[in-house]
Amino acid sequence: MIEKLNPNNIENDEFNFNTEESEYKNLINRLKEISETIALVEKTIFR
Repeated sequence: MIEKLNPNNIENDEFNFNTEESEYKNLINRLKEISETIALVEKTIFR
C-alpha cells in the first residue's frame, strides 16, 4: 500500500522522530545515572 505524502503525514513523521529521539536521550541519561550509582556502590564496597 502506497502512502500519499501530505503535510499531516510529514508532521506525524517529524513528531514520531522527535519522540523517539527524546526517548533515546532519556534512556542514555538514565543509563549514565545507573552507571554512576554502580560506581559509587563499588567504591563503598571496596573501601
